[in-house]
Amino acid sequence: MNNQNYKEDDEENILHIGFDDTDSTNGRCTTHLAYTIADILIKKFKVNFIDFPLLIRLNPNIPIKTRGNGAVCLRIKGKDYEKIKEEIIYFIENYSDLENGANPGVVFLIKNYITNDLISFSNNAMDTVLSKQLAEKIANKNDIQYHLFGKGYGLVGALSAIGCRLSGDHTYETITYRKKENIGTIRKIEKNQVKKLDDESFPYTYNNFDHKKNRILIAPHGPDPVFCGVRGEDPICTYSFIKNLQIIEDLDGYMIFRSNQGTNLHLNNERKLSNILPFTSGYINCQVITKPIIINGGHIIFYVRDNFNDILPVAVYKPTGLTKFAALLEIEDRIEIGYGVHFKTDNLKTLNLEYLLIKELKESFYFKNPLCDKCGKNTKSEGKNKGFQCPLCKTKKRNESKIKIKRDRGLKLGLYIPDPIAHRHLTKPFSRYGKEKEFDEKKILRLLKEIKWISKNSGGLI
Repeated sequence: MNNQNYKEDDEENILHIGFDDTDSTNGRCTTHLAYTIADILIKKFKVNFIDFPLLIRLNPNIPIKTRGNGAVCLRIKGKDYEKIKEEIIYFIENYSDLENGANPGVVFLIKNYITNDLISFSNNAMDTVLSKQLAEKIANKNDIQYHLFGKGYGLVGALSAIGCRLSGDHTYETITYRKKENIGTIRKIEKNQVKKLDDESFPYTYNNFDHKKNRILIAPHGPDPVFCGVRGEDPICTYSFIKNLQIIEDLDGYMIFRSNQGTNLHLNNERKLSNILPFTSGYINCQVITKPIIINGGHIIFYVRDNFNDILPVAVYKPTGLTKFAALLEIEDRIEIGYGVHFKTDNLKTLNLEYLLIKELKESFYFKNPLCDKCGKNTKSEGKNKGFQCPLCKTKKRNESKIKIKRDRGLKLGLYIPDPIAHRHLTKPFSRYGKEKEFDEKKILRLLKEIKWISKNSGGLI
């Protein structure tokens, strides 16, 4: 922890609370801890939330991360901030999965604005690798109190969460939580009901059901406290979906988050191939320079060159559903790709394809013998420069040449994205294009008052 002194708060100041890395691959959940803390803040400390709890997904390529690489920010106004901080520190220390490798960090900032370097740090956390040392430097410079547990890697995410204002495009997720005695048991969700609600709520909710695989997408499969979560364009739609899901299990409650999920926020920056670093994300404009080849497992590899003549391989994995399109690419095609960088043991960087935007297709042709004028059949060549003859009626065409025909490439210009089953948390689904939105403070405050965005130990969802 840093040792700076902090003056007591008043109701005019905003307390920004950020935390991350409280879970492990064996269980627990950072959003569940946020749900527990938010309930205490409201019931015990009578605070006012000035925004929905924020669920901020960070660079998904980071090797040191848990399942979804998500951090949480709570922004509140109230009193007794010192007591609130003590309570939160207690919960982070005692309810994180420290024994299984969680390395939490929690930060507190009392200020009515976010500084530019904190915003910049947060922006970089979406697509690059940031160190704990840099996070500590930013925290100390901006009078941000922080506490670390274990190795304290969560400081990066915690700081990034409070620095992410989500002033641009965003989505919502209503997450339901299980009672302690049910954690680890099979989640029972009626598939047909999910399918029905998915059809009814489309396109205002997304990625609820994979119609190709006939598979539910709203529920995790591990031993964590989440029962299910529904994502969409506004909190009313996501809550309504949950409410009508007819869940049999007696749940502990739910909370609604505002999030950068489904926004492609990690793919906003264009890079030169020569500047691409391991475990980063972004997009590039490039030209295909090798024919795609199929490797073991049905995956595809091809090479691209950018405008600076730098070259890297691109990998397209079969589960994404994009291999059937990538296989049709040809040398000289111009494309844009969203990528995450995989770092192989032989020190070669590979761009893992996250989306494919075809901008220009090389024209491809084939040649065909002319048709017979009399019977309309395909003629046969009689040899070089000897013309053609109809095999049926024997009519000859002495001065004809083969006909040049443009080949249908089987591809069209435009965007190709993975199948829903292969979407990352940040992947932007087709249904979201054209629905991008900006932060509207008045609308957020109105929604916070109009809807019940958190319910804990309520015995139900209504």
